[in-house]
Amino acid sequence: MGRFVVISMTEKAAERVREIVATRENAHGIRLGIKKGGCAGMEYTVDLVTEPVAKDDHVERDGAHVYVAPEAALFLLGTELDFEQTKLRTGFTFRNPNQSSACGCGESVELKQADLKALAEARGAASAA
Repeated sequence: MGRFVVISMTEKAAERVREIVATRENAHGIRLGIKKGGCAGMEYTVDLVTEPVAKDDHVERDGAHVYVAPEAALFLLGTELDFEQTKLRTGFTFRNPNQSSACGCGESVELKQADLKALAEARGAASAA
């Protein structure tokens, strides 16, 4: 059976999600969203999930669960979630095809919506398979 996937996750990102869940009580995974803010217009949000929401899109890799808020799905379609640790920052990174620009700090981005028709078709194909 085909399954619709809004985002993909690297092995490093999956490993970090599993670490977060292992150290937090009642945690099921993380939830990705977007909010208005920052110098480029939008910011990614990452929240702990203790109770999954049925409307969220759900992605799983090797036991790591990531949920995507419905209002963020169009902005995150095709995104690869990664995790990086450098001298300057430690955190999740987003390789997002819908991102048209980002501010210098990388915390704030300008996003355009993916094609609503493409999202509907991808969901339809996955549920029909």
